[in-house]
Amino acid sequence: MENVRYAEELVREFLVFRGFTSTLQAYESELSTEIGRNFQVDKILDLVFSEYIAKYQLDRLVGLFTFFKQCFTSPADTELFSTLVKLELSVLRYYVINALKSGRQDKVVEFFGESSNYLMQKREDWLPWFAIPYIKNPSFDPQFRVYFSKEWLDTLVLSFRNFLSGIFNDTRIPALLRISTEKNTIKSLKNDIKQLNNKLAELQASLEAKEDELSQLRRNSSGAGYGNKNLVGTSTAGFLLEQEMSENYEESSASGNVIQGFDSRSSSSVKSSSGGGKLHESSEIIHTEDEQILFTEEDFPEVKVDFQETFLGHNSSISQCRFSASGSNIASSSIDGTVRIWTHDSSTPSSKNATIYCGAEVCALSWECRSDRLLLIGTANGGIKAWNADAKRVVCDLNTSRDFPSILDLKCSPVEPVFVSAAASRRHGSTVFERTGFANLTVWHMKTWKPLTVLPLGEDPPAITSLCFNHNGKILAASATDGMIHMFDMSAGLQITGWPAHDSPVSSVLFGPAETSIFSLGSDGKIFEWSLHNQGQILWSRDCSRFCNPESFNKRMHEIALDSNGKRLLVTSGLVRAPIYQVQGHESGLRTLPHSSSITSVDWHPTLPMYITGSADHSVRVTSIL
Repeated sequence: MENVRYAEELVREFLVFRGFTSTLQAYESELSTEIGRNFQVDKILDLVFSEYIAKYQLDRLVGLFTFFKQCFTSPADTELFSTLVKLELSVLRYYVINALKSGRQDKVVEFFGESSNYLMQKREDWLPWFAIPYIKNPSFDPQFRVYFSKEWLDTLVLSFRNFLSGIFNDTRIPALLRISTEKNTIKSLKNDIKQLNNKLAELQASLEAKEDELSQLRRNSSGAGYGNKNLVGTSTAGFLLEQEMSENYEESSASGNVIQGFDSRSSSSVKSSSGGGKLHESSEIIHTEDEQILFTEEDFPEVKVDFQETFLGHNSSISQCRFSASGSNIASSSIDGTVRIWTHDSSTPSSKNATIYCGAEVCALSWECRSDRLLLIGTANGGIKAWNADAKRVVCDLNTSRDFPSILDLKCSPVEPVFVSAAASRRHGSTVFERTGFANLTVWHMKTWKPLTVLPLGEDPPAITSLCFNHNGKILAASATDGMIHMFDMSAGLQITGWPAHDSPVSSVLFGPAETSIFSLGSDGKIFEWSLHNQGQILWSRDCSRFCNPESFNKRMHEIALDSNGKRLLVTSGLVRAPIYQVQGHESGLRTLPHSSSITSVDWHPTLPMYITGSADHSVRVTSIL
């Protein structure tokens, strides 16, 4: 009953939308006089025998049987399909018999004229009937006499009734009535998936806790041995370690990132001790400090999840994943050169869903900022593809120069029909930064698909790793492998400023929410928020080297993503969980639910508290948080 009401509302909504007011009135009238809400076979029988046949509406009669064939049977269901074909044959024969009984010879001739092609396909069944218009008394002809009898008509009506009752029973309900059932099934499956994800998260958290306990025991054991060994260490080594600790402490104080709970007795003992004592006490401070950072990050509470969807359409490690401008669609890529466009919500139309094969590792994805129509794809062999999600085809296939064969990042302007490509030359090296050479920044037009200009970077500039536009597209920020952040005036095509942000390559850069600051992530695992009013001033900082450890930069660059409110900063991770730092206020950070491998790409929904994570386990996960 609930399914029927839901279907009736859908029909009413459609009629109002299309403006079928007369149909709507008739529909409302029939609903108001309907006694039951089950299938009423008598009304269809009346429609066939009292309307279509009695009033010689041949086209509608044929259309009804065509509808039955398409919606309720298939050639694969041989028994049911064969029964329907036989019923159609008998009903059409009765159409001819009824016309002859009524003296409408013209309708008989018209029947054979309009249906000749169809009837010739059923040659064996209809060949003798072509002569019936010319037989003087066909009701007395032995070949046709049975069709004029009341018994044959009653048998036909009964057979038709039984057939209709069969195809409209509970196992063959109309598609419109199945919508509500399927909707409830999807909802139930989502709840089951949510419960299984929670259970999986609990098991993985338990496993991580056990691994951390084991790591803590090993660290305590090695720390004790290290301290005893250095009691007899040289005064030169002690001096060097004390100097390093002093520099670290001053740097931490300058950035305003003093660790909470730091032991004041340990600090004073460093200043008052000398020789081998300095070495022993300093090693304890390092041990205490590391433990404090480790404890603080692992003490982040897990995010409270509203719902979570996992996409398993890739066959290799995820390289990029990005929400579209509206957030309705998602593009994700893997290192095997495959790009998938998909939706995370079953209520969102899947008309843009597609698979794109690029032939090389995909290094960059960027959606057009004003719509969900165009997706730019940058590959490791210098290719740039423009994919039209509406037409589902590549509308342009570009290539950078041979001197710069690797695309490291692409960004579309939020206002103008242009995009910028960051390409680099290649060289040998052990890390992803060492394998990139010199930089090239090219501005392309998205209508002519031709380069407009090359942004100046000086002679033999280090590779540009990340790009970001401000809200009006007038300023472009770019980070480089030499630790610099460059700022460009897009209208003039010139660099307006730049400063050394890190002592190591910068992996990712993005503007803050009010665009009075800019965030950067270095390969040393440090995150800084830089003031744009007072260049060089650090407003906020975090050390996420535990998640972005140097070893994880051997294969890929890490990236950061800021939510729409500018309050949460999500970072990729070499571990199965990623940190979400609270940028504003003094609240602690959060931890994502775990993948089964490292997290390689992240992005936030443009408007909702929802993020996406891609992983080396080949999965992409959309998580909505409370």
